[in-house]
Amino acid sequence: MIFKILQYIRGYLLIRVTGYSAERFLNACRHRGIRLWNMRPCGNAYEMNISIRGFGKIRPIVRKTGVRVVIAERAGLPFFLYRYRKRKLFFVGAGLFFVLIFTLSKFIWSIDIRGNFTRTDETLLEFLEEKEVVNGMRISEVDCGRIVKDIRKEYDDIIWVSASVEGTKLIIQIKENQDVIKETEKKEEQDKEIQPTDIVADRDCVVTKIITRKGIPQIAEGTEIKTGDILVSGQVPVNNDAGETISYQPQESDADILGQTTISYSDKESIIYEDKKRIVNERKGGEPVEKREYYLRAWGWRICFGEVKNKYEHFEQYSSEKRLKLFDNFYLPVFFGEKRAVPYTIYEKKREKEELQSILSNRFLQYCEDLEKKGVEIIGNDVKIYTGSKEAEAKGTLTVIMPVGTKQPSQPIEITAPADENEQAGE
Repeated sequence: MIFKILQYIRGYLLIRVTGYSAERFLNACRHRGIRLWNMRPCGNAYEMNISIRGFGKIRPIVRKTGVRVVIAERAGLPFFLYRYRKRKLFFVGAGLFFVLIFTLSKFIWSIDIRGNFTRTDETLLEFLEEKEVVNGMRISEVDCGRIVKDIRKEYDDIIWVSASVEGTKLIIQIKENQDVIKETEKKEEQDKEIQPTDIVADRDCVVTKIITRKGIPQIAEGTEIKTGDILVSGQVPVNNDAGETISYQPQESDADILGQTTISYSDKESIIYEDKKRIVNERKGGEPVEKREYYLRAWGWRICFGEVKNKYEHFEQYSSEKRLKLFDNFYLPVFFGEKRAVPYTIYEKKREKEELQSILSNRFLQYCEDLEKKGVEIIGNDVKIYTGSKEAEAKGTLTVIMPVGTKQPSQPIEITAPADENEQAGE
């Protein structure tokens, strides 16, 4: 690779050697240290590459061996510069381009944050901006040690930070203490004020299983319940030595309750539906019509090439954008984007009976899978597909065993104090 670059900078020639003594010519060049490469036969001749300096040394060898040497091609930077020597603006532009690239290489154009889970990139970038660490700052002004100290000082749960500069990208890697995060969340939950709640039935069913962890169950397995019935009370009675209830202690009810019930299912699909068809250009052999727009965005400026505006009533628009880079870590403050407008027409299409059944069946299976993911056990299925003149419908009922109950604020229970015996006697 390095040899190819050096040869291009110095320039080289592709020569064609003809004659009866081509082998003598090759041996003589080797004897005098003239380097030849990429040698290959070409009819009754040989083609090979030779440096410009080497070509100046072969004149006596050509006379001695009696071969004929013709220059077939000139390649390399010297010939390129000579060919375009009159295009001054080209070289000025090329020079400015290299100056611009050199200047841009002195700044940070991308900040990559890795290892953060509890905080978003935006949050950390805002903090770095407060510390004057932003895109566009000079690489010489980046103090990786200070960045590490600032992040560690600001966030106690971050136990390790690394900052490094690669090309024009600032890479910040962090490691969070997951144990501290969990303890903090647990402490926040414990600090929350206890809100007494009851577990109330959210549907009519027959209770098949109840496991109570907190609260007082109000029903037993096999009980038929109605919507709104209290299943677990959050008011836990406190009794004295005589077994009398003197107060109620509020609790946040917690229980696993399963009930057998019947749920209705209904899903419809039209026989006639609207479909899309891309518009094609008949003059270009049926090639799809498409409008494209390319743009470059940098420092608030935007240069566009082409446009996506069109006269069609219906069209879909797609867009993408990416930051430009020269090498793996040489990012530039320039973004290249593309927009595409794809026009189409709408027409009516009719589904066959088999297609309708397949669509409704697949959706019903997906519905059953979603129920199972929620802990619902299906023990009976009475869903059928009916096809009409305009639409098909899947309807029926499912017998299931599913979690029941929802939490609601628990109403405090007042204790009525018994009347004094002397007062009762006086009355």
